[in-house]
Amino acid sequence: MMKSLILYLIFTFSLFAISTFKPVDTIEINGTVKDMVLDKNHLIVSTDMGHIEVYDITKKEKIKEIAIPDVKDFMGDVMPARIMSTDVINGKYLLLSDSGKGGYSNLYLYDGKLIQLLSSKDKKAIIKVRFIDDKHILFGYLSNEVSLFDISTKKELYKVQLSESKFSDFMLNEDKTEAVFACESGVLSVVDVKRGEVIRELKGQNLDNVYRVDFKNGMVSGAGQDQRASIYNVSTGQGDYIKGHFLIYATALSPSASKVAFAMDEQNNISIYNTSTKSKIALLKGQKSTLSIIIFQDENRLFSASDDNTIMVWNLNKK
Repeated sequence: MMKSLILYLIFTFSLFAISTFKPVDTIEINGTVKDMVLDKNHLIVSTDMGHIEVYDITKKEKIKEIAIPDVKDFMGDVMPARIMSTDVINGKYLLLSDSGKGGYSNLYLYDGKLIQLLSSKDKKAIIKVRFIDDKHILFGYLSNEVSLFDISTKKELYKVQLSESKFSDFMLNEDKTEAVFACESGVLSVVDVKRGEVIRELKGQNLDNVYRVDFKNGMVSGAGQDQRASIYNVSTGQGDYIKGHFLIYATALSPSASKVAFAMDEQNNISIYNTSTKSKIALLKGQKSTLSIIIFQDENRLFSASDDNTIMVWNLNKK
């Protein structure tokens, strides 16, 4: 009897210990958000309307918009190019879009002017891109291949097949020496970026497609179709998971990796957990559409995007 009472009190206390937060601000985008990266105080957002938007989060204003040419769909109709991925380094921007032809991609570099690096003629079905430095770009192919692209020569230094499973997402670590790749098998591949070699496989926690991953401070988090929110220590390969209540479409780690965020339920709420104890410490409520991207700015401030034109801003110090 006493044991049951203690367990009940612990459970009750844990419910009250979870703080609930609403957005402290919103950012309206002209189009549906497809990708989003944070560079110091600039938020770079790609859309399905053929452009990226750059927001100064300190001044709370849009400071730049970069558009790419329209494309023709399979019916020959002209439409805005869906920009699937974007990134920035030293004032240079990447814009990866569908070409409207055969599932192949267009890739543009903006450095004061728009330069096309790849077109449908190159026949590359790339899903995600990220700068490694001013001269190199990491590619994630639909076929779950990783490639390192040299901007000056427009050649791939390597192209490696990670598995036969379809690619889902990749994320670089802080110094961009390693990347974790996710696919529909649930196995996460940690890749040495310079050599293109798989240095570790993280597996056992997700049994199906991992939609999104993050990689911070030697930790990796995975958002799984199997309703499992996975967390791995990269150096040891050891992992664990938290059971969700719906397909988990998004995840993010705080800079220290002491906190992890997951989209854990059908209501599009964001659950924040202590990474070490796996205990829920906060619930962020207010997202209206299916979550796709979460980014920690610091240990307490986050940005989240859904399948709509509204980015939400959260602060774990302000309810």
